[in-house]
Amino acid sequence: MEASSSSSRASRSRNVPDLFKKPKIPFALALIVADAVLVALIIAYVPYTKIDWDAYMSQVSGFLGGEREYGSLKGDTGPLVYPAGFLYVYSVIQNLTGGEVYPAQILFGVLYIANLSIVLFIYLKTPDVVPWWALSLLCLSKRIHSIFVLRLFNDCFAMTLLHASLAFFLFHKWHLGMLLFRQASSFGAVSIKMNVLLYAPPLLLLLLKAMNIIGVLSALASAALVQILVGLPFLLAYPVSYLANAFDLGRVFIHFWSVNFKFVPERVFVSKEFAVCLLIAHLCLLAVFANYKWCKHEGGIIGFMRSRRFFLTLPSSLSFSDLLISGSLAKEHIVTTMFVGNFIGVVCARSLHYQFYSWYFYSLPYLLWRTSFPTWLRLILFLGIELCWNVYPSTPVSSALLMGLHLTVLLGLWFAPSDYPYIFKPNLRHKKHK
Repeated sequence: MEASSSSSRASRSRNVPDLFKKPKIPFALALIVADAVLVALIIAYVPYTKIDWDAYMSQVSGFLGGEREYGSLKGDTGPLVYPAGFLYVYSVIQNLTGGEVYPAQILFGVLYIANLSIVLFIYLKTPDVVPWWALSLLCLSKRIHSIFVLRLFNDCFAMTLLHASLAFFLFHKWHLGMLLFRQASSFGAVSIKMNVLLYAPPLLLLLLKAMNIIGVLSALASAALVQILVGLPFLLAYPVSYLANAFDLGRVFIHFWSVNFKFVPERVFVSKEFAVCLLIAHLCLLAVFANYKWCKHEGGIIGFMRSRRFFLTLPSSLSFSDLLISGSLAKEHIVTTMFVGNFIGVVCARSLHYQFYSWYFYSLPYLLWRTSFPTWLRLILFLGIELCWNVYPSTPVSSALLMGLHLTVLLGLWFAPSDYPYIFKPNLRHKKHK
């Protein structure tokens, strides 16, 4: 009788779909559905506040009217400061919505759910990092919902494309990922918003790990070529104006809108010396993390270069006694390197505006569970950061607290153990010979 009962349970277990044997997958699907309902309610009942929408539409109207001199594409917030991909995307949006806010909100609501789905997919592909219940944190930000469906910022498209490119990287589709990273059929993240360049240094390191120098150069060249094609109408007509306005890396933001450095006196905030110090800190942190964390198992950056013979060979040229590197990077290593590299840039950014929260919010649960902190501290850090981003206008206290929380997370990442970056497979030839 017991044998019959045991056999029956085993049979039922075999009939259960694999989907429900992994609680993260049905939970992620439930989160998508629940958040879609929440987004619909926000659009229906929460008043919309115009910030940049009218400016976007004015700039797009000038472009569609034939204007190619970048300095003349202006709105009520000033001249256009984004690369050409922004104009193409918002031209499509204007044609689809007629420039009206309500249909644009619906479109951005769909974009929000698409972005959330991609992010959840990334988390599901690295299942050992974040527990299933912590995925709900990705849906609990008041500020992020506002950025997407109540503000309609261009950061939303930039980050959705960035997350899509990261998903391609997880499958080692480096060339396809680079195209999405740079332009995605002329609508790439970098061509819309320059903040995605914060991901560029860790991405370059991953490319060097995953491919030989020929592959790296071809990926970079193809991405750069399409990026040039995106701006070609403006480069042919007024190249100086386009480059000066669309890629102005020295632009000084208004101190009032700074979420992270409100505690710094304005005269210091706008100074070049302050900008240079932050840049040096950014580069030093990237170098330190690259040498002691991301390339730790290769013997640091110098050891990595030597093992690759200055990048002329594939990673499989490394020799081990019992294991052979498969040539593939571990998914956790890809995501961790990208998210931490971006977070370092956020910590060192001179000014974070409210929409910039979307630059790194979706990486926060992953980063927090990459630390060795206890769960209660991770949740406090997450809620503290969210609280700081919902203080309007920001105050010296809220921005100082935000900086303290950022540095705490960064320290946690520094002291966390480093996972091995490569996927291994048995060296069957070695075992057979033995």
